[in-house]
Amino acid sequence: MHRSVGWKRMEQDGLARPQRERLPLYERTRRFRSYSSALVPGLIQTRGYTEAVLRAVQRRRVEVDDVAEAVAARMERQRLLHEGDRRFSFLVEESVLRNGIGGADVLAGQLGHLLTVGSLPGVGLGVVPARADRSRMPVEGFWIFDAAQVNVELVSGYLTMTQPDEVAAYADTFAELEESAVYGENSRALIRAALGSLG
Repeated sequence: MHRSVGWKRMEQDGLARPQRERLPLYERTRRFRSYSSALVPGLIQTRGYTEAVLRAVQRRRVEVDDVAEAVAARMERQRLLHEGDRRFSFLVEESVLRNGIGGADVLAGQLGHLLTVGSLPGVGLGVVPARADRSRMPVEGFWIFDAAQVNVELVSGYLTMTQPDEVAAYADTFAELEESAVYGENSRALIRAALGSLG
C-alpha cells in the first residue's frame, strides 16, 4: 500500500510540525538507508544548510514562517546518529556536492561536515561519481526505514510505501546504486574536490 499526502495539507500550519512528527519513525528504525540525487540528506545536514533548504521550501509553498522551529526539530533528530545500535547508510550523487543551495559559505560548511560525519560509528557515506559511462541511472531521492517503509518527496507531496514488494524494489535499487558508489578515502577525495572548486 502507498499513501500520498499533498504538501498543502501536510504543511498547512508550517514546516515544524511535519519535522517533529517524523521523529518517532526515525527513533524506532534500526537500519536507515537514504539515497539523494538532489540535496544532502537531512540527518547529515549542517544547521546552515538545513536553514537554506527549509527557507527555500517555505518560500515556494508555505505561508507560515516557522523555519527556525523546523530547523531545530531536524537538528534534534540528528542525535540518533550517536545513539544506540542503529546503522545509517547514505548515498549521494556527486552533483549533490556541488549544489550551491545557501551559497558558497553554507556549502563549504556542509562539505566540511560530510568529511567527518562519514567516519562516525554506524554511519556509511557513499558518493556515486559523475561519469560518462555509468550503468545505473539516477532516480528520485528516497529513504528506507528498516524493511517496513519507504518515503519519497515528490513535487506534489510526500509518498509513503509499506507494501513489501515496493519496499524491496527500493532496497534493490539502493543496493545497485551502492555498487556504483565510492567510499572512504575515495569519497572524501570527491568531497574535497567539490570543496576546492568553491575557491
